[in-house]
Amino acid sequence: MPSSRHKSRVVLKSPRRTAPGAEPAQATRFGLDRIDQRILRVLQTDGRITNLQLAQQVHLSPTAVLERVKRLTRERYILGYEARLNPLRLGAGMLVFIEVLLDRTAPDVMESFRAAVQVRPEILECHLVAGGFDYLIKTRVADMGAYREMLASVIWALPGVRETRTYAVMEEVKNTAQLPL
Repeated sequence: MPSSRHKSRVVLKSPRRTAPGAEPAQATRFGLDRIDQRILRVLQTDGRITNLQLAQQVHLSPTAVLERVKRLTRERYILGYEARLNPLRLGAGMLVFIEVLLDRTAPDVMESFRAAVQVRPEILECHLVAGGFDYLIKTRVADMGAYREMLASVIWALPGVRETRTYAVMEEVKNTAQLPL
């Protein structure tokens, strides 16, 4: 008969998932962990950063960072990389927003309008909006004369346009494409 002095104890431990002192990779907003969010923040600021520099900034190995960037791209968190150009240096210093009201909001008219907008490089952005007009267009031109010419030859030539309202920007207070993470 075993003595009561020799009781055995079983201790169950959960396996360690992170290195001692490392923060656990918990999923946060949008299914991204903190490291993914850091990677995206850094890439938004500097899309040309080397993989080694990115790895140093997020405190991971270059291989691990490369795999995460590939996954973030594959899952379409990262849509691409592009250079931001100086519009003043390229003769497009005047920023203009244009409200467009279509003559009808029938599906065929809207589809024709969308297709025509896609092939016009002068149109930087076009958004279908709710409210008193149908589309909001963003464009850049050299000056008011160039805008008048573009309005006549491009905007009014788009299918279904009944009315426009123009807003010439006097000052760009904030211009960023970086999303808060």
